[in-house]
Amino acid sequence: MNNNLGNVDAPNHVTGKSIYVDDIPVVQGTLYIKVFDSPVAHGIIKSIDFSKAEQLPGVVKIFSHKDVPGENQIGGIIPDEPLLADHEVHFQGQPILLIVAETEEAAEEATKHITIEIEPLPIIVNPREAFAKGNLLSPSRKFVKGNVADAFKQCKIYFEGQTESGGQEHLYLETQGAYALPLEGDCVKIYSSTQGPTAVQRTVARVLGVGMHRVEVDVTRLGGGFGGKEDQASGWAAMAAMVAYILKQPAKCIPHRMDDMRMTGKRNPYSSDYKIGLDEQYNIIAYEATYYQNGGAAADLSPAILERTLFHATNSYSIPPVKVIAHSCKTNVPPNTAFRGFGGPQGMFVIESAIDHAAKQLGVDAAIIQQKNLMDNGDEFPYGQIVTECEAKKCWDEAATKYELEKIKKEISAFNSCNSWLKKGFSLMPVCFGISFTNTMMNQARALVHVYTDGTVGVSTGAVEMGQGVNTKMMQVAAKNLGISIDNIKLETTNTTRVANTSPSAASATADLNCKAVEDACAQIMQRLRLMVSEIKELGDNIVVTIEDSAIFVDGVQSDLNWLTLVQQAFVRRINLSAKGHYATPLINFDKIKEKGHPFAYHVYGTALTMVTVDCIRGTYEIDSVQVVHDFGTSMNRPVDLGQVEGGIVQGIGWMTMEEVVYNASGKLLSNALSTYKIPDIYSVPKTLDVHFLNTDNNSLAILKSKAVGEPPLMYGIGAYFAIRNAVLAFNPGSTIKYEAPITPEKVLMGLYAK
Repeated sequence: MNNNLGNVDAPNHVTGKSIYVDDIPVVQGTLYIKVFDSPVAHGIIKSIDFSKAEQLPGVVKIFSHKDVPGENQIGGIIPDEPLLADHEVHFQGQPILLIVAETEEAAEEATKHITIEIEPLPIIVNPREAFAKGNLLSPSRKFVKGNVADAFKQCKIYFEGQTESGGQEHLYLETQGAYALPLEGDCVKIYSSTQGPTAVQRTVARVLGVGMHRVEVDVTRLGGGFGGKEDQASGWAAMAAMVAYILKQPAKCIPHRMDDMRMTGKRNPYSSDYKIGLDEQYNIIAYEATYYQNGGAAADLSPAILERTLFHATNSYSIPPVKVIAHSCKTNVPPNTAFRGFGGPQGMFVIESAIDHAAKQLGVDAAIIQQKNLMDNGDEFPYGQIVTECEAKKCWDEAATKYELEKIKKEISAFNSCNSWLKKGFSLMPVCFGISFTNTMMNQARALVHVYTDGTVGVSTGAVEMGQGVNTKMMQVAAKNLGISIDNIKLETTNTTRVANTSPSAASATADLNCKAVEDACAQIMQRLRLMVSEIKELGDNIVVTIEDSAIFVDGVQSDLNWLTLVQQAFVRRINLSAKGHYATPLINFDKIKEKGHPFAYHVYGTALTMVTVDCIRGTYEIDSVQVVHDFGTSMNRPVDLGQVEGGIVQGIGWMTMEEVVYNASGKLLSNALSTYKIPDIYSVPKTLDVHFLNTDNNSLAILKSKAVGEPPLMYGIGAYFAIRNAVLAFNPGSTIKYEAPITPEKVLMGLYAK
């Protein structure tokens, strides 16, 4: 198999030929939907009048909660989020009405002719305040290993502190959106920009009050998702579907960028407390943390995100007694949701802050404490899973050697000694990230494979392509297992009528789950073909039949058969040339009552060395280099995997440095446009970004031993925060700069001169 293939979709992407929801040719009679949303963050709707708006030219109908034919509810984990607000609004941007018109312009104009009176209620935007008032979205969770209280009693060295990590706007290039078409028999088909086709199908069926069999969801690809379309795409699809279902006309609902930013949830901000204890040799002997998660106005995926924070609370470190507690707090901002890393980065930032705090107080390099406490095989995670095939120390050692850590330290020290107004800083960031959905039930996938009589192959799965290259990997798996060229394979759209009950494309598990389902389907077809060859050639039971490059080999010797003749003969003999594959990840389990189990199929490891330069007059900074040793397993597609690591690192750096989500006390989003919300551009990415493929060949549950690569790299970006902070302290050793991310240039400037 060619592991340097690259992304098969890339040519269409760069030439503009790839199809997204808004590229689908519009059917005659298509209606356009504009959402009228709440102008305040919390209050009681006293009156609303849209009679004038409904009389405007081009306006077809205005929908309220009273028009919902089924259940006015889109909450996934917890049913706490109405599709359209009925009595009380809980965040600025909450949908209240749907304006349906013949053109987008007519719908937009109608919003100006709606009057609404809302009686204000108290607004909470801070999770600690919400917790103090008992406003929780779900029950609090706690992971405990050992006796932390006793450990701290015996501990002479311990430190306590607080951290803040901010939200992050997904800023997918393609905004949320859906295009719905009514079908005969009271059915509806939805083209949705979603990571979870089945979640959309289930939600739409609930809203329409029909069975899921009447709702078809089709996804070609997404223009980015990053978790923001795992759950939140369902509401937009439900709006389009409801209009199409009731009015019997096609309906499109695609918000503009600023509407999308205002109305959708972000990465969950966290406010956290920590306490860390060490012995004289810098072993961590006790750790505890409490996380106050800002969940927003409804649960969305926050309870699951909260759980993953606990799973990654100790990152790559082996700590005997651990106690971590997490609270999902209800506030009056849009419901926050999944974002690459899914709670893991928030937990890792806290433990890294605790270690850095301890190191600064003890006057040692944080890397000493980090390296001293790296986990190894046989150690136990706080949730009970035993560490196996651990690459934490190997990644660290290889990074330190390959990138000449000691030399870098000396060079930085020399630079800082010679420069008064420029200071360099560096950090090491180890990463350990678990791969699987932590809801065990979701770790399953199916694939439908058709071999056509001309030898070409169609593959349908539950995976959604959103730029991560999963289509390419599935084609590679099919080609390898069938022994044919990838040019003869087509990946079909993701469609709920072909592959049902799909798990969302999330949790870095998409390739593993769906590729293994493809593998299973191909194996079924190959078994039938091998039996047929044995019959044709009158072979014995122990003869091995293989297919390579479309040629048929019998015990290693090429026969007179080829792939095309084999397929055609199979059809003549009425042999089934289709198969439905199924894969369910083995071994994994988790008991949420005991908070113990084996939730992950495997873990991904790595270490990043980040170096920065801070301008101590202006507070600006440059990321000089990020050098990484990453545990890819045995990569099945090096260009695709390398791209995922590089993109993840830059996105992580953005979260830690410049991407600042700001709401005011009234719950209004202030960072509501690309003029007020900054993401990394070509000028802010690392000058040098070097990724080394760790040489491993472990028998993990990864597809073809090629480990998941979607989420783990984002955590390397955390290293940028500590490198910048170290540069600030090199200028002002007495700075009182807080553990608060993102560390924007404004915060750096204040930190440089804080006393």
